[in-house]
Amino acid sequence: ARVIKVERPGSGDFARGYDQRVRGQSSHFTWINRNKESLALDVKHPQAKAALLQLLQTADVLVQNLAPGAAARMGLSYEALKAHNPRLIVCDISGYGADGPYRDKKAYDLLIQSEAGFLSVTGTPETPSKSGISVADIAAGMYAYSNILSALLLRGKTGEGSHIDVSMLEAMGEWMGYPLYYAFDGAPPPPRTGASHASIYPYGPFAAGDGGTVMLGLQNEREWKAFCDQVLQRPEVATDARFCSNAQRNANRTELQALILQAFASLTAAQVVERLDAAAIANARVNDMADLWGHPQLKARERFCEVDSPVGRIPALLPPGVNSAFDYRMDAVPAVGQHNAAILNELGWSAEQIAQLDND
Repeated sequence: ARVIKVERPGSGDFARGYDQRVRGQSSHFTWINRNKESLALDVKHPQAKAALLQLLQTADVLVQNLAPGAAARMGLSYEALKAHNPRLIVCDISGYGADGPYRDKKAYDLLIQSEAGFLSVTGTPETPSKSGISVADIAAGMYAYSNILSALLLRGKTGEGSHIDVSMLEAMGEWMGYPLYYAFDGAPPPPRTGASHASIYPYGPFAAGDGGTVMLGLQNEREWKAFCDQVLQRPEVATDARFCSNAQRNANRTELQALILQAFASLTAAQVVERLDAAAIANARVNDMADLWGHPQLKARERFCEVDSPVGRIPALLPPGVNSAFDYRMDAVPAVGQHNAAILNELGWSAEQIAQLDND
């Protein structure tokens, strides 16, 4: 896809200023803006709005996350744009949707995590915790993405575009499906259990004798028996009445945790992993960002490449999924307004018109 990002002249997208961690560029902006062209327009300016409308006459999709009603006030509603381009797909992303009592409430990622109940099931018993990434923003973005793909397929059959209204709350609510149903009909919700699973045990982090931590997870009784036999090397624990089913293990997790930590105390983290692998028990390292940059699996699959940016070449992770039919575009992260002249020239604007717009 060719993606043109319309942003404010001068400062550009707010996300450009969140930090300076990537050689002076924002980490957040760098992450989600490769492959895009930057068109800096003040859409309240008549000439700039004319340029945008001209661009939308042949565009496939418009994605916007202005406050509900703001696009319509500027003459950029789906109904208005449809008259100029019946094939256009318009996707509006907002916190709470285009209608309802919460329509005009401001919405940021952490606020939606809270509103959707995510904080009630994440963290420790004492302290609710937000996600370490912008999970509500990402959820809304992914549902916008899948809805747009569906709309493109539909347009291929009908020849007409459509309007998509994506709510961050509804996107996050869908992702909350498991705890929502777990608390069905007034039942108690899943407890906050830190990095451990709320209802399956043992499933979470365990300390080894060398100070390292191993993440492991058991899913069934066959794995439980193998864990006791080969990892704990205490086969009698498998038939202990306190631990003979997941429900019992979950109810008696304090006692079971003590047994596991006792067995791991004489082992290094590497030795624990070796036993877990031999027993075919799922496990993982507790990695930090440096570990992810250097992850041997990502390196073996050659998932990192380099892209250009205003500060030079920087590494970038290839998009998930390897397609046998094509390679992914991995183009530059743009500077603010970098493509103004090229895009406006494509629209037939003269050098004088472009210069006048830049000066206004």
